[in-house]
Formats: sequence, C-alpha cells, structure tokens
Amino acid sequence: MSLRAPVLACLLSTASFPALAQTCSFSVSDVNFGSVDSLSGAAADSSGTVTASCFSGILTNVRVCLNINAGSGGSTSGTRHMLNTALDQLDYNLYSDAARTTPWGSREMPSLGSPVAIDFTQLLGTVELTRTIYGRVLANQQTAPTGTYTSTFSGAEVSFNYATYLIIGSPPDCSTVTGNTTRPSFTAQAMVNPNCLVSAEDIDFGSQGVLDTAVDASGNVAATCTTGTAYTISLDNGLTGTGPTARRMTLSGAYVTYGLYKDAARSQPWGSSGGDLVTGTGTGLTENVSVYGRVPAQSTPAPGTYTDTIVVTVTY
Repeated sequence: MSLRAPVLACLLSTASFPALAQTCSFSVSDVNFGSVDSLSGAAADSSGTVTASCFSGILTNVRVCLNINAGSGGSTSGTRHMLNTALDQLDYNLYSDAARTTPWGSREMPSLGSPVAIDFTQLLGTVELTRTIYGRVLANQQTAPTGTYTSTFSGAEVSFNYATYLIIGSPPDCSTVTGNTTRPSFTAQAMVNPNCLVSAEDIDFGSQGVLDTAVDASGNVAATCTTGTAYTISLDNGLTGTGPTARRMTLSGAYVTYGLYKDAARSQPWGSSGGDLVTGTGTGLTENVSVYGRVPAQSTPAPGTYTDTIVVTVTY
C-alpha cells in the first residue's frame, strides 16, 4: 500500500481536461423587400436571418460580434442605399429590433450603429442560435425611379468575429473583438414597379337659362406616376355620348350636349383613343391636367339638373 500511494498522487496531479478549440460558422439569408409601392409614401418592411453555430470546450463561453457595414450601395449619414442599374438610390436600413428603432451597424462604421452581439454560454458541444435582421425601406420616396434595387454584402462589408471568455468572467466588448473573422454574403433587394394613381374633380357648368351661347367650365385630372413611367389618360364618352364633343348630360330622356377638351381654346377634343389622349411621363409627383368643358349653343331642354359620368383611365 505504501508503494501505491505516491503513484496515485502522481496520477491525480497530472490529470487535466482536454483542450478543445472554439469554432463558429455562420450563414445569412437575403433581405428581400419584394415589390415596393413608392407612390404610397409608406415604409416597407422585410427581414433576414443570421444563423450562428458555435462549438466550445468546458469552462469557456463564446461572444460573437456581427458587424454589418454599408453594403455595395453605400450609405449617407447612417442611412444605407440600394442602387438600380442607372445608379438611382433607394434608402433603407437594417435594425436589430422588430420596432426598427435600433440600427444594426459595425465597429468599423459606427455611424450605422453598433454590431449585434450573441453570447454562447456554458457550451458543451455545438449550439446554434439565430438573430433576425429587420429591414425597412424608408418612407417618403415617391420620386424613386422604377427598377430593381440591390445592395450586396460580401467581403469587407460583413465581418463576423468571435472570442472566448471564462464562464466566471464578463464578455468582451465588440469593439475589441477582431479575431476569428468570417465573411458570409447576402443581398438586400427591392423592386419599384411602374405604378399610377389618378383622381378627378367634377366639372360644373352652373345654373343656366336659355342655351343660346356657349357655356364653358373646367376641372382637373390629377395623375401621379412613378418616375420615368410613360402614361396616357383617356376620357370615355360618358353614359350616352357618341364622341368627345358629343357627350350628353341627361335628365328623364332629355339631354344637354357638351364636349371635353385638352386645351383652353376648346379645339383639341379629349377622348379615348389616338390623338384624343393626353400623354405624360411620371415624376413621382402629382401632375394636375386641366380638363376644359364646353356646352355649345343648342335648343334648351326642360329645366332640371342634367348630369353625366365620365370614366377616367390611366394606362401605363
């Protein structure tokens, strides 16, 4: 027994836990906003996902720092940009919270915000965690031209770093975590499709007596189309009219003939085909187009209120 004790003591003194390396791997899904209605002026939201998988030995934790820079579209004053082939820009940002109040940034570009940290604590093998990237195309970009906008995050635009620390210690600040760099890739994308909105105001010829002279009145058609979108505006012949200058306001079978025109001189009829159309190219802003009406001199029907309904169609 006396000979075995020193051997046992020696074995205990040299026993230790095996040294295990810490490793992490990452993947990122695209942030795809799909079709964005720029004319509404509203923000558009989407999201992506970062998946982190880390392995560590006993008695150590791992802090992962997810640094996302501006992307290939660049940034201005903390706002990221997506670009189309004409290098027009669409402003957006990436956030770490669902409310889109905390920007997701990078230690390399603090103007974009702070990086997101993930802590893997008391690992005993491989653990997988995810974080959502919350994206938002910013509101009030009605003048954005049509096209597909992208910003690519690859190479130096993404820097996912990690470091280990003891379970009894505190995690390092992400500003100091610069080693173990991984650079996954993803893309932010949005499409601004051609779109138009239209509204019209009534044309009121007022109260008239005998229709022995022409009576004029006017109104407006308001067209709002995405920048660069070619459009035409047509006016149909009304409920019972036979042409642009032979429309009819009716009451109980009686009618008053009138016409609608593109010019104040009432020489260019506004109708539904060919040269009778009004054409334009959208700017993203509302364009008011005047509609000139005329009731020509004619036989006066019975007194009453005469009306007609015109359908306004914007084709783009």
